[in-house]
Amino acid sequence: MRFGILGQTRAWHDDGTEAPLGGPARRALLALLLVRPGAVVSADRLAEEIDPGGALSAHALQSQVSRLRTALGAAAAIERAGAGYRIVLPDEDGVDACRFERLAAEGRAALADGDAVRAGALLREGLGLWRGPALDEVAGSESVRAAAVRLEELRLAALEDRYEAALRLGEHRESVPGLRELVGRHPLRERLAELLIRALSAEGGQAEALLVYEETRRRLAEELGADPSAELVALHQELLEHTPSPSPVAPPAPLTSFVGRDREVTEIAGLLRVARLVTLTGPGGVGKTRLAAEVAGGLADEICFVALAPVRDGADLPQALLAALGLRGSGLGLRPEGARTPFDRLVTALADRVLVLVLDNCEHVVDATAALAARLLAACPRLRVLATSREPLGVVGEHLWPVGPLDEEAAVRLFTDRAAAARRGPAPDPGLVRRICAAVDGLPLAVELTAARLRTLEADELADRLDARLDGRLAITARGSRTVEERHRTLRSVVAWGWELLTAEERRAARRFAVFAGGATAEAAVRVCGTDAETLESLDDKSFLQRSRQGPGHGRYRMLETIRAYAAEQLAAEGETESAGRAHAGFVLDLLRTAAPHLLRGGQLAWLPVLSAEHDNLLAAIRRSLAAREVATALRLLAAAATALWIGGRAGAVAPLAAGLLEVIDADLGADGADGLTGELGEEYAVCVLLAASGSAARPAWERHRAAAARALTAAWSGERVGRHPAALLLWMMRNAGEQAAPADLRAAFALVTAQHDGPDPWGRAVARYVAAYGFLGDGDTEAAERSLGEAAEGFRALGDRWGTSLALDALADLAGGRGDRARAIALTDEALALTEQLGALEDSADLLVNRGDQLAADDRTAARAAYARAAELAGAAGSADRLAAALRGQADLALAEGDVAEAERLYTEALERIDRHWIKALGNLVRTLAGLGRVAEARGDRATAEARYAEARRVAAGLGPAASDVLRLLGVRADGP
Repeated sequence: MRFGILGQTRAWHDDGTEAPLGGPARRALLALLLVRPGAVVSADRLAEEIDPGGALSAHALQSQVSRLRTALGAAAAIERAGAGYRIVLPDEDGVDACRFERLAAEGRAALADGDAVRAGALLREGLGLWRGPALDEVAGSESVRAAAVRLEELRLAALEDRYEAALRLGEHRESVPGLRELVGRHPLRERLAELLIRALSAEGGQAEALLVYEETRRRLAEELGADPSAELVALHQELLEHTPSPSPVAPPAPLTSFVGRDREVTEIAGLLRVARLVTLTGPGGVGKTRLAAEVAGGLADEICFVALAPVRDGADLPQALLAALGLRGSGLGLRPEGARTPFDRLVTALADRVLVLVLDNCEHVVDATAALAARLLAACPRLRVLATSREPLGVVGEHLWPVGPLDEEAAVRLFTDRAAAARRGPAPDPGLVRRICAAVDGLPLAVELTAARLRTLEADELADRLDARLDGRLAITARGSRTVEERHRTLRSVVAWGWELLTAEERRAARRFAVFAGGATAEAAVRVCGTDAETLESLDDKSFLQRSRQGPGHGRYRMLETIRAYAAEQLAAEGETESAGRAHAGFVLDLLRTAAPHLLRGGQLAWLPVLSAEHDNLLAAIRRSLAAREVATALRLLAAAATALWIGGRAGAVAPLAAGLLEVIDADLGADGADGLTGELGEEYAVCVLLAASGSAARPAWERHRAAAARALTAAWSGERVGRHPAALLLWMMRNAGEQAAPADLRAAFALVTAQHDGPDPWGRAVARYVAAYGFLGDGDTEAAERSLGEAAEGFRALGDRWGTSLALDALADLAGGRGDRARAIALTDEALALTEQLGALEDSADLLVNRGDQLAADDRTAARAAYARAAELAGAAGSADRLAAALRGQADLALAEGDVAEAERLYTEALERIDRHWIKALGNLVRTLAGLGRVAEARGDRATAEARYAEARRVAAGLGPAASDVLRLLGVRADGP
């Protein structure tokens, strides 16, 4: 059944026939219940709203409810809940207002992404749901009026977005009549005026466009005493210069209006045009983050916004930037970090990009942020940085912009705006508003929290309570640096006052929410906070939590860091820090264990984004367990997360934590204590060792714990035993090979993995065949290797594992190319490429594209060149120097084949500088690069240099294993020359 409240209240069956709702009372009853589907509306309120005269008794209301139930049938349930009623629907999209809000949000997001066609379609569909004024059946209801006004405002914003999409699609002439009508009805709405001016100007109507601007300017001055916005003034100037205004891509619209800092936005944007590092400084809650977002949203350049609040250790900053840029910490090939650090990847990704990096909330990692920003700015000449911090970064060339409290006029405007959203009715007395704003010193956070209290207090009560509770405690130093104590005192007094107005249940939920890092889903918050959804919604209403209502984090609750810090203090004061921390770790562990069966199966695409959203919570839970020296919990968390981290390329982010846990084990259990973990937690310990070895300082931890980890992993997977973490088998083999282990250790690792050939775990059987193929290759039996890899690919594919399938297909493509079957090699590579693209593995896709180019180079240089160019693009975006080196080497091969010796030498030399000589999988490309430089020298007649390059190539190839001669042959390097 579908319901309509955007106009007269109506209901329709699935076949389109209308349900007979009856008279006005039942229609009003249904409308009141549909304002917030699922929310309880008290019986007293229903009776009062349906019959304001008070004649509707409880019995009569119950009778109306009964008749409405009969009219609706089984399509919707009207339930008695406590002292009221609620309507329960199978899908809120069945209510036209809910569907409209979703379509309008999706349309605005599409517009922000530059997809005007999709935006227009979504917005037209949403606006088509309107049949008249919202909630027309209960238009006189005081309590419903706020919802009706909000819906009408959303409708107007959606109309603006629809016309914006139309203008971007060139539909200027068609848009003019509708925009004229809207500007006539809403003459003070500047965005409508801007849209009409742009439409008229594009159709050659500059004179009429100027008249629209002048009329808008006059009305703003006469009715509001305000000047046009900077954007409208700039548009006017363009009209005077006879230059048509382009249609800019609008930044995502914030949830609330921006008040009081328009001049600062313009001036900071201007400063960023001449300065490469600008830092907004000021106390917490002063509005630095919002100001930075507004500045960034108005810039034409590419923007990357990095929230540093969840980062607890300065060493994690590069990983945080990689994540914000959408880059992986490593590829699906599980490349060890080796000599390539996260900073190197950042430089590779940002070297040639025109980008503004917004680093938000730097103060708790200020030294590390300053060092990283300075290095990035030095290495990336087209990069600019906009930072927010409670203190300067202290970097040479830094331009500081102090952000102070709002002036009286702006603070009053902000309070009035937020008060109107919190409570409908007459605006508060201006004198009282000035008193309130002065009491909180114009601090935007304090103003907004205070305005939210008007839901339950009158303005005079609010002013009196502020004077009584906070007199003398909200003074904020107006200039210079503010010490932590002063800053915390000011924010604590603001938050403490609002905190005391919460109910006991709300305070308990809020303080326990402090254990979350990066926010939480409603389900997680209910469990860890020991509360219910209604309490979370109340905290959202009172501005202690913020719930995202669109975008990737849809439905996720977050807490401002200033409030979270205060909540953490309250958690400690109540003695609940330990219990809340354990509840949080339990939630994270349960989520990881729920996802585990799906990560190596067909459900991995659905589960990987879920776990990625909880990455900060995972890190927080591990850190908390480490601080409490809860070894078992930390081991279980790391092991349960490992598979997702490996597939997602983020193992490097937890490597320092895993290494720290091994240090705790050494300290608490002694030199031989790790062997005591080979029982219940033995496999988890082995996974921890593998994760610790993923970092750039991997070797000490690996050398110290490898033997004990080998015993633990062997115990978990020997005989008929099936371990809990099958992905560790593959990683164990690759780590031993990558670290150039002793022959006996390498043979033991090989034997452990291949012993799963007929084991009970299907993924273990597939990985055993994958690893066994390299044993056959070492013996020179390529047929057996190909057969084993084919069985591995089929095993992975049958399980739906794209990760394992792509690895096996890549190896099969290498073998096909080696025997000259280029068509099959390309087909296998393309199949693997499709899988890595699904997983978002940019550098692995780059690797496969290089392989594709190598196979095409002999017959189709144009296609090979395109493959190498795309590989270079993806490698640069991923910050992968090795993959970029491989693409450059491929381009050099083509240049040399076409006789451009100088270009070939340049590309080979650049590739050689980027190759990591400590990673085994990069050595093949190193051999080809050295051989290419030998051919360049030979083409120049420099035989001595050529011989030296060939000799070096042979030495590198010899390190690839017993089949070095086969490797050389496959790479086109003869024993006596190129």
